Amino acid sequence: MSPTQTAPSTTSRWIASLVLMLVAAGLAYWLISVKTAARVQAQEAAAQQPQPQAVVAAAPARTSSYVRTTTAIGTVRAVRTVQLRSELPGLVSEVNLPSGAIVEAGSLLVALDTAVETAELNAAQARVRLADTLLQRVERAAQSQGAAEADVDRARSELEVARADVVRLEALISRKRIFAPFRARIGLNDLQVGQYLDAGAQLALLQGVDEAVHVDFRVAQEVAARLAVGAELDVFTADGKAHKAVIVAQEAEIDVRTRSATFRARLQGADVPAPGGSVRVRVAVADPQSVTLVSVAALRRGPGGDHVFVVAKSADGALRAQQRGVTSGPMLGDEVVLLEGVAEGELVAGSGSFKLFDGMLVALAAEQPAAAPAGTR
Repeated sequence: MSPTQTAPSTTSRWIASLVLMLVAAGLAYWLISVKTAARVQAQEAAAQQPQPQAVVAAAPARTSSYVRTTTAIGTVRAVRTVQLRSELPGLVSEVNLPSGAIVEAGSLLVALDTAVETAELNAAQARVRLADTLLQRVERAAQSQGAAEADVDRARSELEVARADVVRLEALISRKRIFAPFRARIGLNDLQVGQYLDAGAQLALLQGVDEAVHVDFRVAQEVAARLAVGAELDVFTADGKAHKAVIVAQEAEIDVRTRSATFRARLQGADVPAPGGSVRVRVAVADPQSVTLVSVAALRRGPGGDHVFVVAKSADGALRAQQRGVTSGPMLGDEVVLLEGVAEGELVAGSGSFKLFDGMLVALAAEQPAAAPAGTR
């Protein structure tokens, strides 16, 4: 092929390549223009869209005194309790022990048969009368020198011995009659008239009827170091009621096995729990401190830790949610303790706070006054 034929062919290829490049560049520019226009249009449309807004209930955080406590299980005991026993053996002749009844102090509860002792007492009393008569006669005789002083002393001794026998038999009869030592409730028993009792036989349990009970409970020795006689504590019964009790005694030593100390508190009132039951005793383990309280619904938990949403006005004057990390403590009823992170008076989102994120617009629920948010003062 001659040189004159090669040159036009090469030039044509270069022209074709240039045209293709220009066409490709034009298409790319057109696509970029279309994308840019779509993005600008989307941004303009987004700018015209209203920001998301959540309606929540909120309340100002409040401060309160808080004492860290621990709970111990206590046992209720009657202030006065007696286990009735038969001091002497004998046959039961009278029973006044209705189970569950209340008896007054001094009431006769059980009497054993005393027929033999009563007969001996009558004989002893007769001997007293005889000895007294003989003494009087001997004394009169001694005045007229008809009897010696030794006879008078002998007659007086016989009278004293006879009187001592009467006292002994009266005491023996009294020991066979059991009386209520105080006003009390009678426990369950099956004692019957005619039943023979050995010495020391159990009859029934008597529990004092008082407007007070004792509560015995144990705490660790570290907690015991903070307690003292006269200190007040809270006692919670099975029905959830709280009662105030006062420590009245402490065990003399720490239990070497459990390293715990036993305390006794006195619970006063007309609705005290029944003896033998268990109660919860709340004991302080630290000094009081000032803490912030918010609604339980306000506390949110996440991978980053505990947090709440504080509702405050932003720079544009709108109410927005501000995520705030907090250190939470125990719950007190429907509130939770915040040890740090929120100041008193700051408006904290409660019900509905799960819908919030940092910076989100917030509308307060209708029942919530709008004058409380922090940052508006």
